[in-house]
Amino acid sequence: MAKNLVVVESPAKVKTIKKFLGSNYQVVASMGHVRDLPKSQMGIDVENDFEPKYITIRGKGDLLASLRKEVKKADKIFLATDPDREGEAISWHLENALKLNPGETDKKVYRITFNEITKNAVKKSLSEPRDIDMDRVDAQQARRVLDRLVGYGISPLLWAKVKRGLSAGRVQSVALRLICDREDEIDAFIPEEYWTIDAVFDVKGEKKPLNAHFYGDLSGKKEIRTAAEAEEIDKFCKKASYSITEVKRGERIRKAPLPFTTSTLQQEASRALNFSTSKTMRIAQNLYEDGIISYLRTDSTRISDEAKKDAASFIDENYGKEYLGHDTGSSKERPNIQDAHEAIRPTDVRQTPSAIKDRLGRDQLRLYQLIWKRFVASQMSSAVYDTENVRISASDRYVFTASASKIRFQGFLSVYNDADDDKDDKNVISSSLSEKSVLKPTGIDPKQHFTQPPSHFTEATLVRTLEELGIGRPSTYAPTITTLISRRYITKEGRNIFVTEMGNAVNKIMKEAFPAIVDDKFTANLESLLDGVEAGNVKWKTVIENFYPDLHEAVEKAEKEIEKVNIADEETDVVCEECGRHMVIKYGPHGKFLACPGFPDCRNTKPYYESIGVSCPKCGKDIVMRMSKKGRRYYGCLGFPECDFMSWSRPSAEKCPKCGGMMVEKGHNLVCTNDECKNIVRK
Repeated sequence: MAKNLVVVESPAKVKTIKKFLGSNYQVVASMGHVRDLPKSQMGIDVENDFEPKYITIRGKGDLLASLRKEVKKADKIFLATDPDREGEAISWHLENALKLNPGETDKKVYRITFNEITKNAVKKSLSEPRDIDMDRVDAQQARRVLDRLVGYGISPLLWAKVKRGLSAGRVQSVALRLICDREDEIDAFIPEEYWTIDAVFDVKGEKKPLNAHFYGDLSGKKEIRTAAEAEEIDKFCKKASYSITEVKRGERIRKAPLPFTTSTLQQEASRALNFSTSKTMRIAQNLYEDGIISYLRTDSTRISDEAKKDAASFIDENYGKEYLGHDTGSSKERPNIQDAHEAIRPTDVRQTPSAIKDRLGRDQLRLYQLIWKRFVASQMSSAVYDTENVRISASDRYVFTASASKIRFQGFLSVYNDADDDKDDKNVISSSLSEKSVLKPTGIDPKQHFTQPPSHFTEATLVRTLEELGIGRPSTYAPTITTLISRRYITKEGRNIFVTEMGNAVNKIMKEAFPAIVDDKFTANLESLLDGVEAGNVKWKTVIENFYPDLHEAVEKAEKEIEKVNIADEETDVVCEECGRHMVIKYGPHGKFLACPGFPDCRNTKPYYESIGVSCPKCGKDIVMRMSKKGRRYYGCLGFPECDFMSWSRPSAEKCPKCGGMMVEKGHNLVCTNDECKNIVRK
């Protein structure tokens, strides 16, 4: 009979860990959480010092009974849940649910953690058992209670004012506000004209031409804002004589990247592999449980000395001593970094992707390859480029510049290249280029451009923004985005995120009634307070006591003052041809539609088109507001598909005073849609 019982979270870990331990150890899984706050009520006694009311999760009764039987058989119990706040809380809940608290049992109960599921790491953790860290448990309790107070306090308000089934969350509400603010910036953006002028020169004695860009005049850099300016400079440059006034040669160092944190892994997997954040975390969890990578929820770039030593040995053997990095794997960490874990890395650097490709699925292999290459690269030397910068004078009036670079030593680039620094240098470094070189212009090319609006958020850029603002933690990014999508507050088209009408309605209420909840600085400060709880400097109930009164007051005020948002059930003049009733507006997954109020007797539905009072410039029919299949609002002709007019911006009934063309709303301005006009008028 096994004298020692090890309790982990996932059944996938059981099989892996059992291989490392002898017959004296029994390994079982708790299948995640065993206790939680009830779903049917808030579960927090606000009148009794905010005491949470934990209950056994439905369906976990048989599992707990089975675990109690295993506990009776063992002399020592090792709680080996994940090495983060949530894992610490799960161990504490297990201790309570299995009656393993001091005074309740004569069994010896220990808490162990390992950053990776390897034989050495597991055995080392067994040799270094400890008590449950109640400061970490309290930090997790504080987060859970805060989120419950926000969710169960505000969500019923949204049901009453907007629609049943909606939710508000402490982190998700800030994320939604960030997305809505970005959409407002894009809608209000007014493009500004600017010009560039490129020049191509033949250089005597050189095989390849020299490509240069207009820089300015002798007094410094100059922006070209209008066609008239560009035409004047172009006319002068075509008649000018050219000479090289300066050639600077040097080197550029490109440092090795840091190993992955949860956030940077999500961002790079999105860019390189087109993985969603939830897919990245799901696959990384599988790799961790199979003992292939270290723990996946971390915001530290620290690497253990042992892992550094193994990587150095591998690099020396496979690439050479000159490829070994110096002072790698460290950075200036943000003050709120939780440094309990290492960065994400392979558990064995010699387990190359090609060596274990037969053990992994396609997506697992692709993600592991990304993690392995990034880790090895982080321990390698910098890449070194030779650079050349040339300054060219146009008849001692205007200045053009040209640059070139050539890699001299690949360093980490022999393993990993994230493409962030890949600049397309058309020029080739020439050792013979000097102030005496003779230039002959073969082409002067002015080009018109317009400034671009801010980019729509992608999952990767949203994660980066949340991290930079200190909102949430590594484990919260993926579920936050998943919740926003599932509630239909946001939608994705390609990689871009767009806010839906529902999202706008919820965000408007949150900004009006709960400005502190959606304030990124306030939310980031709460994260700092939770870090203080974990450090033992702040009592967790003190955080709740300071937070709740303002929330409660805001909810009561909003219930009285916020008007109901009528997204659905608005009666129209459209008559149901099946039963004669006036059809009403309903709100579905793809926006508004017309439905017969006689449901379920009459199930007739129709598309809903809301006229904006503007005629189509192509055919003269009404322009109506429509919804794309993914819930994004646009404006199209009622005559579709015969007429293909559409606009993402709302058309205006006012005509352009210059050309008579259609104008669309951009923030507080009207902009002419005629590409040759682009006239801007204040609303």
